[in-house]
Amino acid sequence: MHPLWVRPYIEHALREDIGTGDVTTEAILPAGTPLVARLVAKQAGRIAGLPVAEEAFRLLDPAVRIERHVDEGSDVTAGTVLATVCGEGRAILSAERVALNLLQRLSGIATATRDVCRAVSGFPVRIADTRKTLPGLRVLDKYAVRVGGGVNHRFGLYDCVMIKDNHIAAAGSLARAVEAVRRRVGYWVKIEVEADTLEQVDEAVRLGVDIVLLDNMTPDEVAEAVRRVGGRAITEASGGITPENVRAYAATGVDVISLGWLTHSVRALDISLDVEPIR
Repeated sequence: MHPLWVRPYIEHALREDIGTGDVTTEAILPAGTPLVARLVAKQAGRIAGLPVAEEAFRLLDPAVRIERHVDEGSDVTAGTVLATVCGEGRAILSAERVALNLLQRLSGIATATRDVCRAVSGFPVRIADTRKTLPGLRVLDKYAVRVGGGVNHRFGLYDCVMIKDNHIAAAGSLARAVEAVRRRVGYWVKIEVEADTLEQVDEAVRLGVDIVLLDNMTPDEVAEAVRRVGGRAITEASGGITPENVRAYAATGVDVISLGWLTHSVRALDISLDVEPIR
């Protein structure tokens, strides 16, 4: 993640939280008081977002010292100390919530992605995210998916054509939609078509699209769709796929399984910031 993408969001989050000042911390702790704190995982999982959390502390105290005890992307057990933070006490306490919110969210995404990737191990399928991310946090959410072992679907409306049911309805037919897209976009932009039926799969292949998204199909339907595509396009399964049935979908031979719940239904990993008592 390039700092130009990350820093503006963290700055906004800190302004939102601190406002005109941290009235609790400023009343309790004299300015310049040093503190030592530790980031501790309260449950097992995969850690993602340490650089983001560190940036939150540095924005309030450029001289803060942070020592990592685990690498980004590590799998940890409950009780693992992730990092030690030493610096100006007011800055550490005021940055705590923003740092933890982001670290917990990204680690939750990375952990869920890791678990799904493990569930489909042995099959040549990739686990991908979607655009169902928290507004403003897409770069971070998708980064966490990669840390978990997944791959990124398109980042936005600008980097891949994806013709969905409403586009087909607006154009009048799938063929018209594909034709309109080809007149407008360059040859380097891939075209994906969402197919709800096997008949739409057949039509998409005849039209020569690059990717066919098999939407809300059963594993048996996905297997038949993959057979019909016959390697002439990338196949992607999405919709109705859960941790319990994902392996059945992987067994169909589909190339990609995309899961919106990796980022839209995040279960944050429990991580705390524990300050050492002042002696």
